[in-house]
Formats: sequence, C-alpha cells, structure tokens
Amino acid sequence: MSTLLLLFDLIGTFVFALSGGTLAVRHRLDLFGVLVLSCAAAVSGGLVRDVLIGAQPPAALADWRYLTVAMIAGLVTFVRHEAIERMRNPVQLFDAAGLALFAVLGTGKALAFGLSPFAATLLGMISGIGGGIARDLLVVRTPVVLQAELYAVAALAGGGVVALAHLAGLPQSPAMAVGALVCFGLRFMAIRYGWHLPVARPPDPH
Repeated sequence: MSTLLLLFDLIGTFVFALSGGTLAVRHRLDLFGVLVLSCAAAVSGGLVRDVLIGAQPPAALADWRYLTVAMIAGLVTFVRHEAIERMRNPVQLFDAAGLALFAVLGTGKALAFGLSPFAATLLGMISGIGGGIARDLLVVRTPVVLQAELYAVAALAGGGVVALAHLAGLPQSPAMAVGALVCFGLRFMAIRYGWHLPVARPPDPH
C-alpha cells in the first residue's frame, strides 16, 4: 500500500509540475523560472499539508524523489513545450489531474495521522489547491481557486469520498480511485462546459 501511495503521490507531483512548467513557458520565463514554477506547483500543497498535520520533515523535503520528479517535469516542459501545447488545454488538464491525485492522497494521509474525516477532507483540499495557488501567484495571475470555477469544490468532493469510505470502513485504495475520478470529472466538466459557482454581481452604478 505504501509503495502504491508513493507512486500516485509522485505521479501527482509530476503532473502538477507539468502545469507549472507549461504556464512558465507561456509567460516566457527562462529555464530557472520554469524549474521554480514547476517545483512550486508540485510541492507547495504537500508542504502545507505536512506542516499542518505535523508530518516532520515534510515529505517533499525529506524524500529527494519529489523535487527530482518536479525538476524532470520542468525540463521536459522546457524542451518539449510545443508538443505539450498541442494537447488540448494542457495546463488545465494537467492541473485537474494533479488536483484529483493530491486531494485524495492528502485526505488519506490526514486520516492516517488521526484527523477527523471532516478535517482530513479540508486538508485534502489544501493539498490539492496549494500548488495551483503558488503557481498562479508567482506569475501574478489570479489563482483559479478564487475564480468562479469548480476547483476547491471538486477537491472537497474527491476528498469527501475518501473520508466517507473511511467512516464506513471501506477499503482505502478503491475509495481513493473513485474520489480521484469524482474530483477530476467535476473539474473537467467545469473546464469543458463552464460549470461554476454563483458570482456576486456588483450594483449597477447608473
């Protein structure tokens, strides 16, 4: 189980790093900037999660594989960005995949550290959205999570599936797979069909 979770954690790190690297290339950053944005997108959420649950030192700093995977993804994006850009909405799709993986893994790790299902779901959401927030802020872009798309809500839904399965005593691995699919599905539908939460309309000045 621990090997499987590590594998999915590294996959999530890689896809989030791709999203960060792709955004960096779009903003015409140099190689160092691409690597910084890739690493920030890949590990920020996990760092915040581990600090909040008391997992010291954070996995992204204690295990060399996380930053290595993030930097490899950044290099791949820097060298092959044209091929990546040819894929439809690459940043958003990579971001959705990373969000789904980190949300369910963050929830599972928080549950393993003894947090309540509700608190674990919130930690899963933070794991999922932290990297995207750091990535967007570094290029002075309004974080997607603060805009009217199903982003944090999708992470909550995915983490909630894992937490409910834990309450019901169901196996963790299938619950994580279902939770990741739910999160990715909601995010994908929001991207494709414009699903969003209500937005407050400012009063008409006239």
